[in-house]
Order: sequence, then C-alpha cells, then structure tokens
Amino acid sequence: MLLIDKVLAGGDDFARCQVRIDAQSTFADEQGVPIWVGIEYMAQTIAVFAGLKAEQAGEPVKMGFLLGTRRFESEFDYFQLGDVVEIAVTQSFMQENGLSVFSCQLTGPRGRQTAQLTVYQPNDAASILAGEQP
Repeated sequence: MLLIDKVLAGGDDFARCQVRIDAQSTFADEQGVPIWVGIEYMAQTIAVFAGLKAEQAGEPVKMGFLLGTRRFESEFDYFQLGDVVEIAVTQSFMQENGLSVFSCQLTGPRGRQTAQLTVYQPNDAASILAGEQP
C-alpha cells in the first residue's frame, strides 16, 4: 500500500514527503481521511528515508517494521478532501541492531500532527516473518 504522493527531500538524518488528500485516497470516507492515517504517512516517509539511505550506500532496500508510536498529538480530527500535507521525519537515534526512533511532524492547512515512531529494520526480515528468532 503506497500512500505517499511525492518525495520532497532527503538527507543524512531526515526525509520530507507530501500527500494530497482526495476522494480516491486510501481510507477516505465522506469526511475525508481519519487522523490516525497520519501515523502511516509518517511511517511511509521513514521508509522513504531508509530507501534513500540504502540507495546512497549501493545496498538493496530492506523491509522495516513499525514497532510503536509515542506522543501522538493532532490539532485536527480529519484530513479533508483537497488538503495537501507535508510529512517531515528526523532520525533521533539508531542502534546497530536496526532499531531507530524518529521525530515526525505532519503539517497541513488544518494544523499539524506530531509523534515519535519506533521502527525496526532487521538484516533478515524474511526469517522474522517466517516466525524464526533473529
């Protein structure tokens, strides 16, 4: 499922993406898109960051997992049709085992959302998905 419309920028510790909300947006209903989808927009922007880093290093893109969300705050209840929102993520820290924390901010015409997302990018995601211990 791809929800991000456009990659705006990426660097050593950040990425910025954009999403346009319309009637065809995944999860859209008559009110628009619920705020909780903002967490997925943030997670997909983190995936863009990871993909850009892998590409720069000449490595294949690896699968990652969203482990948790902390301090999620939103100034609005719904993304409304026609909204264009920008998502910015900054890597706060990364451990050698692939565990990372990102500070995330989503900004749009209705206000902003903020959260800290914890993600995990193992070397061998296939074994984890198969139920094997890393």
